[in-house]
Amino acid sequence: MEYQIFPMTPLDYNAVTSFWRQFIEIGRNESDEREPFQRYLARNPGMSFFAKDSTGAVIAAVLCGHDGRRGYLHHLAVAPAYRRRGLGRTLVERCLSQLAAAGIPKCNVFVFNQNLDARRFWERLGYHSVKWSPMQRPTAG
Repeated sequence: MEYQIFPMTPLDYNAVTSFWRQFIEIGRNESDEREPFQRYLARNPGMSFFAKDSTGAVIAAVLCGHDGRRGYLHHLAVAPAYRRRGLGRTLVERCLSQLAAAGIPKCNVFVFNQNLDARRFWERLGYHSVKWSPMQRPTAG
């Protein structure tokens, strides 16, 4: 299963948000609408990534940015057929590398309490002091 990783741009909004809609575990809200999404990417250029398979379908994505002192990872998702192959880890490493290049040494990760797959993923990466967020009702759409 081949794939390519790309930096996310505002032009990727439709494809990436369509991909995220497949996952109830991704807690989307008004900040994920087109305009706030584009502002986030403009404020944090080259820090968010997505992957496409050989057919051009989005198979993984993550939003990454910072506030000047701490980084944030949002909405990391990998299509089930591509899990446990290192793609999620690769996306995280790219994000952390971009944060480090910007002088940001720490990064917060957001995961819902009930998302056990995500919790196990982050724990495998060594994130053992994670504070899990309570589940919120996802935005329809």
